[in-house]
Amino acid sequence: MGLVFLFLYAPIFVLIVFSFNATKSRTVWGGFSLDWYAKLFQNTQIMGALYTTLLVSVIAAAIATIAGTAAAIGFYSMKRRPRTLCLSVNNIPMTNADIVTGVSLMLLFVFAGRFLPFKQGFATLLIAHITFDIPYVILSVLPKLRQLDANIYEAAQDLGATGFLAFRKVVLPEIMPGVLNGMLIAFTMSIDDFVISYFTAGSQTSTLAMVIYSMTRRKISPEINALSTLMFLVVLALLLVINIRQANQDKAAKKKADKLAAPGSAALLDTQK
Repeated sequence: MGLVFLFLYAPIFVLIVFSFNATKSRTVWGGFSLDWYAKLFQNTQIMGALYTTLLVSVIAAAIATIAGTAAAIGFYSMKRRPRTLCLSVNNIPMTNADIVTGVSLMLLFVFAGRFLPFKQGFATLLIAHITFDIPYVILSVLPKLRQLDANIYEAAQDLGATGFLAFRKVVLPEIMPGVLNGMLIAFTMSIDDFVISYFTAGSQTSTLAMVIYSMTRRKISPEINALSTLMFLVVLALLLVINIRQANQDKAAKKKADKLAAPGSAALLDTQK
């Protein structure tokens, strides 16, 4: 296990160390410096690509969260066979190769461009990101729906709540942890994507990953080390937030189950009634 982690993270550790190197050398340490980070934030090309990446990731994650939550509720309400079929279709974009998804979306946008007045750019990039984000949101929300009491929605309606009010006040708070986890995963997937963005962004729009790729094809600058370090830290922070949230949710669910299973809980409930 130690050798596996060493093989995976030693190159990233070297990259992080040399992002603070005072010289351009990628093999010789010339002293500690923050110059490459300062030059990174002065690079207008990288900053423009960073703005585009963050904007696409935020909008795509928000739209995918709403659409994925609605789809998850629809899947949950289906009968077993239609639900199994829809979930199998939902899993295809995640098991499919990114290059196949990217090329397919590119061909779709090129074909649609013959009949609609639009070209590949920010809009097509955003649609592509929403497309591959939605399945992850669905799979994050569905487990919370399965844990939900099937009668709680109807009970809220029996007490006078409208359909939307019952969903907003009763169902949504119960599934909110899954919704937030799905949103964080969608944001992480969008900010880290390269292949699908490369095929759907067109020639006028570039994401951060595309700019890094174009820079490595010419001459590798230490600015890339600094940029890669920041991206790694951001993705690592998001993954830590997701895992910590999940761990806290599991602990809270276990405590709640232990309280309900306690010997005196039934007698206490009878007394309260």
